[in-house]
Formats: sequence, structure tokens, C-alpha cells
Amino acid sequence: MSKIRIITDSASDISEKHEKKYNIKVVPFKIAIGDNTYISRVDFSNEKFYSMMEAYDGLPLTSQFTAFEFQEVFEEMYKDGVTDVICVLINAQGSATYNNSIMAADNFFEENPEAVGKIRFTSIDGRSYTGAYGYAVVEAAKMIQRGDSVDHIIDFINNWVENCTIFFAPYSLKYAKKSGRIPAAAAFVGDALGLKPIMRVFDHVITTDEKVRGEKLIIPTIVKKTAAEIEPQTPYCIVYGNDAAVCDELAKAMYQKLGYPPAGFYQIGAAIAVNAGPRVVGTIFKKKR
Repeated sequence: MSKIRIITDSASDISEKHEKKYNIKVVPFKIAIGDNTYISRVDFSNEKFYSMMEAYDGLPLTSQFTAFEFQEVFEEMYKDGVTDVICVLINAQGSATYNNSIMAADNFFEENPEAVGKIRFTSIDGRSYTGAYGYAVVEAAKMIQRGDSVDHIIDFINNWVENCTIFFAPYSLKYAKKSGRIPAAAAFVGDALGLKPIMRVFDHVITTDEKVRGEKLIIPTIVKKTAAEIEPQTPYCIVYGNDAAVCDELAKAMYQKLGYPPAGFYQIGAAIAVNAGPRVVGTIFKKKR
């Protein structure tokens, strides 16, 4: 009988409630702030990290989960009788985490040849960030509890991440400028003119899809763009940071536009906040083909 476990990283931003309820293994990124190194989801809450960011003049640095660390997790799961491990991980073009998981699987079988045929490792490139693949992780974990087959679960995850889009807006360009996600000159001009970028994340790439003047246009623009591109009647989620009010405002506006509520809410953790800043809001949805 199959025993399936799903692994994701802390940048998926799944809640601790879902992590425990659906027996999801979350491997944490390390965050360096000055001379101190912390483990995300362990050493601080999201709210605590936002405060730490605000108090620090530099740029916190993240480090991926290593192949050695993955292999240790794989060893534990093999000893526990797991037959199928599905790893759904952060955008492979933005982090080495996905490739490290593949390397770890190869090393595992080199050191444990007797395990061939007893356990299978499948690594899936999440192609994006935060709940864009975190939603797929949670839904896949529900499928495991329902008794769905491994192949069906893998097909679902691949279908979602290959078609998932995020529209989001950072309310300040300060952190994007520091991280290099937006060129410093463009960030300076945007702040000076009161322009707010509506960012698109799709198939590994982050682009500025549109610019609006002033914060009041952020949510209406995200709603309009999402409604135009979402696959009809498919689930969508809200991503947000330290401002619950804008999260609620966007959720309400999306409900009014589409006629059904969000399927989930994803509050960005440290790995995402270091680049986007703590105050963001956006939608996560399956794009029309």
C-alpha cells in the first residue's frame, strides 16, 4: 500500500494550521539579518519578521535548503515506510532548492541501493512563489488524505503550477530596490511620481504588467486584470503581507466581481517579504489557456 508524503519549502507560505492538519513537511529557509541567522517559521512569526525588517537598514539574505538537508529528510521518510515523496518547491530559476532536491534523491539511492523500487522521489518546480504553489501543496495533501493515486496527485500539481499566475502590488518599492528585483532607477522614479507597479508572476518570470498612480487604484486594477484572465469558475487565492485591511478589501472586491469567495489566503513569510516588502496584496489564480 502506498504511503505518500508531500514536502514543500517555507516560501510556499502555507499556514501552520494546514501544515499540521494535512501532515505536510515544510523545509525552512534560513534568513541572515546582519550577523544573526534565523530559521523561518521557527525563530519568528511573520509579524515579528516584518518588524525586524523595518528596523534593519540592510537587506536580509536567504539561503536555500541544501541537498544534504534534503537527504536527511528523505532518510527519515524512508525509515518511516514512506513509498512516495512529492516535493513541490520554489521557482527553480530563483533558487537552487529544486535542483538540490533532485541531487539529494540521486545521492540517497547511491547510498541506499536497497531502497530502489521501495521509495520514489518526485520533485516539481513550483515555477513561482508563495501560494502560487502553496495552494497546490495544500490541495495535493487533501488528495492524499482522500486516497487519490500518486499519479493523479502529480498531474494535478503540474497542471496547476504550469497555469498559475499572480498579480500583486508592493505598496513600497524600497525592498524591491534593495533586492534588485526592480532596478534602482525605476524604483526611484516610481516612488517620486507615486506610481505603483502591478506585477505579474507567471512561468518563472516576474514582470511589471502595469503601473497605476496612487494606492487607491491598486485593488481595482488587480481585480480587473484577474477577472479578464482567470479560467472561469476556478479557485483563486489572496496573497498579502502585514496589512489585513487591504487583504479583506481585495477579497471582498473579488467576490463581488466573480460571485464566489477566495479558496485560500496566503500571508507572505520571510523568504518572500525580503524582496517584495511587508505590505503587499495580490491574487493567485489559474490562467485561461
